Amino acid sequence: MKFSELSNQIFSDCTNYYHTMDNVDAQMENPYELRSIEYYLFLKNWIDAVQWHLEDIIRDPQIDPVQALVIKRRIDKSNQDRTDLVELLDSYFLDKYKDIKADANAQINTESPAWALDRLSILALKIYHMEQEVAREDAAAAHIEQCQNKLNILLEQKSDLSTAIDQLLTDIENGKKYMKVYKQMKMYNDPSLNPVLYAKK
Repeated sequence: MKFSELSNQIFSDCTNYYHTMDNVDAQMENPYELRSIEYYLFLKNWIDAVQWHLEDIIRDPQIDPVQALVIKRRIDKSNQDRTDLVELLDSYFLDKYKDIKADANAQINTESPAWALDRLSILALKIYHMEQEVAREDAAAAHIEQCQNKLNILLEQKSDLSTAIDQLLTDIENGKKYMKVYKQMKMYNDPSLNPVLYAKK
């Protein structure tokens, strides 16, 4: 099985699993072995699914400002968790290909395998929710048609991105490309780097 096929299946399963509860406070039960690549892929999509719905909630124009701040803090933490997990996934690929000797003319890709998987996970959520819009019985025909067109594009993106991920991994395996992991070094989460935070000390 190609890696994109494995990822797409897990992302789809997790997205469907989340929506059996459809609750940002639900507790995840990961069906995969702890620390396996499948475990981390499932966790990745779970984080994305919860954040997706937090982003929906916070856009309610009638939301209580205190609740909005609480949710904003959750989104901030979720973004950090998401970034940390992407870097962990890239560490998996670095370790997997550590013995591959890159060709003298090997090139680096514009994004790492895990950041491409991050986009694939988000696409799984976009596709799920666009399918829900297409299936709405209370929506106008024009809305359904518009959403179907968007869904077709999302499915094409999924196919193209899956192909690109598998090609990238093949190129790394064959020494045609190499990868690096750049830590994101987000400054606003670090009390020693965010001037608003360190100015208050």
